[in-house]
Amino acid sequence: MKYQEEELLLKKRFIDLSRLADKRDTVTFSNFLNLNEINLFIQTVPELKTQYKLSGGYEFAERQMVAFIPDALSYAWESPQDFPISCLKFVPVHPKFAEELSHRDVLGALMGLGIDRCKIGDIKLEDKAYYLFCEEELSDYLLSSLDSIRRTAVHGKRIEAQEFQVKQEFQEISGIVSSPRLDSVVAFLTGKARSKSVLLIQGQKVFVNEKLIISNAYECKENDVISIRGHGKYVYLGCTGETKKGRNKINIKKYM
Repeated sequence: MKYQEEELLLKKRFIDLSRLADKRDTVTFSNFLNLNEINLFIQTVPELKTQYKLSGGYEFAERQMVAFIPDALSYAWESPQDFPISCLKFVPVHPKFAEELSHRDVLGALMGLGIDRCKIGDIKLEDKAYYLFCEEELSDYLLSSLDSIRRTAVHGKRIEAQEFQVKQEFQEISGIVSSPRLDSVVAFLTGKARSKSVLLIQGQKVFVNEKLIISNAYECKENDVISIRGHGKYVYLGCTGETKKGRNKINIKKYM
C-alpha cells in the first residue's frame, strides 16, 4: 500500500511540474529518475499540460531527468545541452597507489556527503577515471567536498558533455528458448528457471524499452531493449531460426 501511495504522489508531482511550466511559461525539470520512475512518468503523459523531453546528459544514460516544456518554447528549446546537468570527472591524486573502485564505492562516497540519490544521474568508470552526472546546482559542492573514495584520494573537475565520449560496448549472445515470450527470454538471460523469471517480471524488475512489463506473455520484438534489475541490460535482436524440435534460436546483445 505504501508503495502504491508513493507512486501516486510521484505521478501527481509530474503533473504539478507540467502545470507549473505551463502557468509560468518556462521550462521546469524533475530530479533524475530511475527506470521505474520513468515508466510512471510515461503513464502520466496524457495528463500533462506541456511537451516534454528526457535526458541524462549523454546518449546512453539510464537515469534521466524530464524537462516540461511549454508549447510556446517547444520549437526553440534544445536538448540535452539545456538541461541543468553537469558532468564531473574525478581521478586519483596518486594513480599508482589507487584502489580498484566500483560504482558502489563512488555512490557510497556521494551518499556519505548527504547527497540524495535523485540528485545524481549515471556514474561511469573508465580507466581509473570516475564520471558522474549531477544536478548543476550540486557541482561546486561536489568538486569541493568529494576528495576521497574509500581510501583513494581524488580530485575532480567539470567537463563539457561532449568531452564525455561513451563507446557503448556489447557482448553478443546466442541461445535457444522455447518461445520469444518475455518469461522465456528472461529465464535465458538470467540463467534461472522459468518460474523464477516469472517472479522477476511480476516483482516489477523487468523493463522493455524503459517501460515496466508485468505480463509474462509479452512477445519480445526485434531491437527491444530489455533491462532486468540486478542482471543487466540487453538488446533482443530476434529469432534466427528453429531447432529440429521447434525451439527458437535467438541473438542478443548485452550492454557491457
